Amino acid sequence: MDDIQFVLEHLKEKADATYLQGMVRFGIDTSRALGVKLPEIRKLAKTIKKDHGLALTLWDTQIHEARMLASMIADPKQITPELMDIWAGDFNSWDICDQVCGNLFDRSPFAIDKAVEYSAHEQEFVKRAGFVLMAEYAVHNKTAPDEVFISLFPIMEREAWDNRNFVKKAINWALRQIGKRNNILKVKAINTARNIYNQPSKSAKWIANNALNELIRK
Repeated sequence: MDDIQFVLEHLKEKADATYLQGMVRFGIDTSRALGVKLPEIRKLAKTIKKDHGLALTLWDTQIHEARMLASMIADPKQITPELMDIWAGDFNSWDICDQVCGNLFDRSPFAIDKAVEYSAHEQEFVKRAGFVLMAEYAVHNKTAPDEVFISLFPIMEREAWDNRNFVKKAINWALRQIGKRNNILKVKAINTARNIYNQPSKSAKWIANNALNELIRK
């Protein structure tokens, strides 16, 4: 049995029909899902470690959990802008988007460029990826200069009109995470949230209120 067969058999053994039903309640596309819990996928990833070739093969299966696993074992050093575009274009669920961005894309040297590019995309989950990348980069890249993040605030203001659930939540996430990095960025994030609040759309007011609740009121 080769590696891909072994991995897929393992995932199928860990499938849980009850968990699969629960995924639906959380707004996850389960059309190609098995129903494997995330800790089980992470446990398997730790045994495999980095295997970029296997990650590419797993992604091509289109199986939900296989793609989750692919994001954990792919090598960030071998990620290209073209591959990022292909994988982002395949996003069909918020959890796949978030796992790929938080496990892999944000560790790529192209992370910020792609965050900016995707933030203006028409496709909901690609656009979400732009802002999830901003949030995850803020969490994981401890040495990035403030200027990188300051340049992202106008993008959040520009896109705050988007009322699609998975987009507005990602904008809010990015705003909060960047604001929590240090006091300088916190002030900038609060000012950005206030600017967003002054926009006429409901989504803008939700993004701003939620961010201000965390950055100021708690």
